Amino acid sequence: MEADKTQLPPTEQPGPHQDLESKSINDLVYAMHGQTQVAFDAVGASLKEVQRFLEALVPRMKSGGRLFYLGAGTSGRLGILDASECPPTFGVDPTQVQGWIAGGDGALRVAVEGAEDDPNEAWNDLSAAQPTKLDTLIGISASGRTPYVVGGLEAARKEGLLTACITCNPNSAVAKAAGHAMVAITGPEFVTGSTRLNAGTATKLILNLVSTTAMIQLGRVMGSRMVDMKPSNSKLQERGIRIIQDATGATAEEAATSLQTTQDIRTSIEQLKGKG
Repeated sequence: MEADKTQLPPTEQPGPHQDLESKSINDLVYAMHGQTQVAFDAVGASLKEVQRFLEALVPRMKSGGRLFYLGAGTSGRLGILDASECPPTFGVDPTQVQGWIAGGDGALRVAVEGAEDDPNEAWNDLSAAQPTKLDTLIGISASGRTPYVVGGLEAARKEGLLTACITCNPNSAVAKAAGHAMVAITGPEFVTGSTRLNAGTATKLILNLVSTTAMIQLGRVMGSRMVDMKPSNSKLQERGIRIIQDATGATAEEAATSLQTTQDIRTSIEQLKGKG
């Protein structure tokens, strides 16, 4: 008897493109690219949920609260990616935004079988960071049913943390466990069940919205410039010089000399403006 596929979560259902192995490279590339638009549309439909969450998150972070991302597999990796970009981009302490993945850091490269199935392990992991009621936890689960994420959200909520989730299926367990549910319903994947595709894209888009908006609200951007960016290599030093020039009207030589002295874009801007 054939299984009723309509009972499966949308991300597990077969999509409109079948017999992929018989298609040409041209057909695959254009078909897959065309289906990617679904991820953008799904995020667009969830923007009010993202906004409501940010309105709760930002005051906590302004009061010193931290932001934790929690996930397994692709979801966990995306959270860690976003968290790891915050210090070099916005100059925040590495502890302010943290990513946690089922199975530990080793799972970033190699899948740890069964790590996501323990609902108690997430809070055990997070306990190392000594979370407080000022902190916030975002559970990331494309499927919406990962026990590691559901258990972490339930424990965090009991402990008084602000909680939210990012998921790509409706009426999910993680949405029920979280105080704020950011749900981008991406539907069937190009390769059935491969949520690293549209679901992963939608998740990354929401993470971009959350971290970037929060950092702007925390004063980490001036105009549209990353004034707290760490000029840690030649490319970023060149960008830093341009930022200083744009903000102050200084020459490239003046900006470079100042940055070499301060090693801090914001400080250079403040000093050069003071001389104006």
